Amino acid sequence: MTSPNLQTHPKIQTHTLTPSRYAVLLLVMLAASIGDTLLSHGMSQVGPVDIHHLGLLLHALVNPWVVAGILCLLGFFASYLSALSWADLTFVLPSTAFGYIVIALLAHFWQHEHISLSRWAGILLIVCGVGFVANGPSLTEHPPQSPPALDLLAESTHIGKHSA
Repeated sequence: MTSPNLQTHPKIQTHTLTPSRYAVLLLVMLAASIGDTLLSHGMSQVGPVDIHHLGLLLHALVNPWVVAGILCLLGFFASYLSALSWADLTFVLPSTAFGYIVIALLAHFWQHEHISLSRWAGILLIVCGVGFVANGPSLTEHPPQSPPALDLLAESTHIGKHSA
């Protein structure tokens, strides 16, 4: 016998993304990709930083490319927080995986990095995995739960009826 409070067939609700939410996800992806590329460009000008030359990190903070990268990453962080407010982490993070292609293209054409065939294959494999995530809902539905105090009250009332 089941309790009337328990649902045996929970409703499945789908969440559709509005154009503004797609724009937020696009901003998350582009701000991270561009910000990371700008940081890479700036740090290549600063030079190698190791434990013996930590002062170079302070020098990096005045490099205009590093500063621009930090500003882009602040935009990423703001839009990322916004996306997490209306969608699950397991939806938001994979949905920005297309950024790996953007980073690879920026690195290849702007930074003149050589990208091997195996690296391209790995990037494409990651991005294809997004298809699995994109087919699911953006937010996990949880059945409504009663406050713990009401559960204890219901249990004590139920036990009292059987013992009498």
